[in-house]
Amino acid sequence: MKKGVVLIFACLLCNNLIAQQNYFNPTQKVKDYLEPAIPHSDQDKEAKGKLAKLSKKPNILIILVDDMGYGDIGVYGGGYAVGAPTPYMDQLAHEGLQLTSTYAQPTCTPTRAALMTGRIPARSGLTRPTLTGENPKVNPWASENTTAKILSQNGYITSISGKWHLGETKGSLPNEVGYDEWLGFAAVQSEYAQFVNEWIYPDLINKPERFAAMKALVNQNVIKGKKGQENTVVQPIATIADLSKVDQIFADYSEDFITRAAKADKPFYLIHSFSKVHNDNYVSEGYKGKSPAAIPYKDAVVEVDDIVGRLMKLLKDLKIEENTFVFLTSDNGPNEDVWPDGGYTPFRGGKGTTWEGGVRVPGIAYWKNTIKPGRISDGLFDLCDLFNTSIALGGAYDKIPSTNYIDGVDQTSFLLSDNGQSNRNAVFMYSETSFMAVRWQEYKLHMKVFNTSAPRKNLDQSVIENVGMSPWVYNLYNSPKEDLSSGHRYFEWGLPGMMGLINAHMSTYQKYPMKDIGLKKPGSE
Repeated sequence: MKKGVVLIFACLLCNNLIAQQNYFNPTQKVKDYLEPAIPHSDQDKEAKGKLAKLSKKPNILIILVDDMGYGDIGVYGGGYAVGAPTPYMDQLAHEGLQLTSTYAQPTCTPTRAALMTGRIPARSGLTRPTLTGENPKVNPWASENTTAKILSQNGYITSISGKWHLGETKGSLPNEVGYDEWLGFAAVQSEYAQFVNEWIYPDLINKPERFAAMKALVNQNVIKGKKGQENTVVQPIATIADLSKVDQIFADYSEDFITRAAKADKPFYLIHSFSKVHNDNYVSEGYKGKSPAAIPYKDAVVEVDDIVGRLMKLLKDLKIEENTFVFLTSDNGPNEDVWPDGGYTPFRGGKGTTWEGGVRVPGIAYWKNTIKPGRISDGLFDLCDLFNTSIALGGAYDKIPSTNYIDGVDQTSFLLSDNGQSNRNAVFMYSETSFMAVRWQEYKLHMKVFNTSAPRKNLDQSVIENVGMSPWVYNLYNSPKEDLSSGHRYFEWGLPGMMGLINAHMSTYQKYPMKDIGLKKPGSE
């Protein structure tokens, strides 16, 4: 073969390879420490035009429900159909943007960490929920930056209302990691429920020495605090009646915080973090039996929906609705292990797994007169993206420190453009520090899978297994329940491209390694 022909052949091969890479990964890297994003110049221009019309910095309200399933909200196939109407959340979707491919982490602590830091939990070390009396050996927040911290330095009043569950030791509570103030509890609903319901936890409550020893490990109070000040007790949680009231206490606080911010004419960043619908569900006065299903979980969904309605009404009454970005979501899929005190998903698996049922959650973006009403999009959205998007809306994007790798991408133009497309190319899924799967376009590729050995035992009776020679692949449009892998048969063309995405993602750990804060389980690698 002549030299010229060889060169032409080599160039053709090179061009074909580049074309394949560009199709599977059309992202552009802007900075070494920021996850590359898909450029969309036209929608970027449109979004900037909308933001330029604002007379002041926008408020940011993130509404985070605990353990709510993809199929609990009416517009996602739940509501009346599953015995718990959700008119206010449905209205939010109808008047805003309903995302059908929003992804969380498999459990609550990792999702909350990702949402606040923009980082996959394997990087922050907050890879799983802490348990009763357990504390990390290293304070993860010493080297992390929250959205609240960055926005507080840029003129915002910042707060979180409700559940924290991201550390209880000194230096780990909200007012110590960047929030100006907060009110809530440090752990999780079940942490407190185990001390108040002897019907469910008799072997703890009915053994006085055991009960006293374990209770001494838990700060069983609703508490509040401000930056630079010590936290103080608002309400003890000593009975089921006390526990039933907490979400109303959180709602009262959120309303007060929003009202104070509006009165001071200050932009606010608030995460309203529900205690519900995490087990064990005890509803507030007036909600028992209020749902058509008349069971505690469904009643709790109705209470959550009513509180969402209260918060949205307040924005309207204060005449700040047109200057407030709202995003409603859940921190993971429903907890099937506690059925029937758990939610509904149409997908395979649930909380604790990286099957769609564990990580695919509702995502609703609302902003009156800025986000076009009635939009529905299947564009990819990772809750990590709320970090970048919130900071971009707050005008502080250039203030994101370069010390940590940020896995989130700025989705402002996707959400605000009337016909916006996602700026995210792929969603990478983990169980603690184990890479499990990736979603790209409508395809989901698994390198490891959860094998659950009993119905609804995703947390209590499952193992992680490696796949065989071929990764397990599902076209989620054709197989949303991930019930029969067809990767080798129908997706051979796509396997190299998707595995290339994984390789590129894993290479970021060379410069920005995983962080161990002491949450690895004994005996694990």
